[in-house]
Amino acid sequence: MAAKLGTHSGSPLKRGDPDDLDVTHEINVTPFIDVMLVLLIIFMVAAPLATVDVGVELPATAAEPQPRPDKPVFVTVKPDLSIAVGENVVGRESLGTSLDAATKGRKDERIYLRADKAVSYGDLMGVMNTLRNAGYLKVALVGLDGRS
Repeated sequence: MAAKLGTHSGSPLKRGDPDDLDVTHEINVTPFIDVMLVLLIIFMVAAPLATVDVGVELPATAAEPQPRPDKPVFVTVKPDLSIAVGENVVGRESLGTSLDAATKGRKDERIYLRADKAVSYGDLMGVMNTLRNAGYLKVALVGLDGRS
């Protein structure tokens, strides 16, 4: 295999020479576009599969219990979706003010949230959102001790 280095029988190559290769300064983007389209299709197919609803029965906890403060603040969601702070039943709209009274205005105090088994996950998340909107970000979920 031979290559020409720019001279032909002692004289420089001319523009009309068919052996002269033109230098192109363009990038061929067609393979790049093909790869991007394939990746797009893969993600479009895989994304709905990642959000499949799966029925789950959550087990009781087997973790070591953490030490509780002397006077913990319990928020309880009852089966009828009424909310109690300590032993006092309060309305959802007055939950923030009741917690302010129970914690003496300390927003960094941990709130222990417990709910009946009959309470749906969405209702429990609604109460947690209410706690977060009231400024209480440290929320501990209370469960039964499942250790034998």
